[in-house]
Amino acid sequence: MTVSEKASYIKGLLDGMNISKEKDEGKLFSAIADLLEDLSLSVADLEDETSAMREYIDELDTDLSALESDVYDLDDEEEYDCEGCDEEECPIGLECPACGEMVYAEPCELESRDTLECPSCGQILNIVCEDVDDEEEEEEESSEN
Repeated sequence: MTVSEKASYIKGLLDGMNISKEKDEGKLFSAIADLLEDLSLSVADLEDETSAMREYIDELDTDLSALESDVYDLDDEEEYDCEGCDEEECPIGLECPACGEMVYAEPCELESRDTLECPSCGQILNIVCEDVDDEEEEEEESSEN
């Protein structure tokens, strides 16, 4: 039974009780029944609006996915295309352990923080950056020889 149906049922019960609307109790019960009816109509309107907004958001999400696919030239299982840019400028892709989606972040973003939020499911990803320069590796190798 919906909220509107319940409010109508209560109003019907009140009418069937033959309570005089001239007395204080009758006025009170009548006002409560009217309030319940108004509230139930407001709730029904909000449910309709929420449903319409949900459909609109789903359409926007679909359009945004298509736009991301076009802009980043990605398929669902394809990795980020790094052609034509320096490796330092390329986004770094991390796979979300919760939903399996690829989460991309610029290296400069990763340097300033230690967590990243998955935009698909909201899972917080811990970031561990290992900074080892090639020169330091070469020096260590040459000192060992």
